[in-house]
Amino acid sequence: METMLIQITNHKAYKLLEDLEDLNLIKVLQKKEQTPEKLSEKYAGKLNPKVTEELQEYVSKSREEWESRNI
Repeated sequence: METMLIQITNHKAYKLLEDLEDLNLIKVLQKKEQTPEKLSEKYAGKLNPKVTEELQEYVSKSREEWESRNI
């Protein structure tokens, strides 16, 4: 048997796939839904600690400058 990846482009195709499965011509394999990973978890530990500290200082300074701006 061969496994194929199919992209559904029309909702009517689901019914056709169900019918083919009922006839034992195909087996529909469900793909697990993955919950989106938080960016903080995804990139945790990816930067050098020194670079991380410098970046955090830069962001803090930028926020202070933004909040103290006179328009």
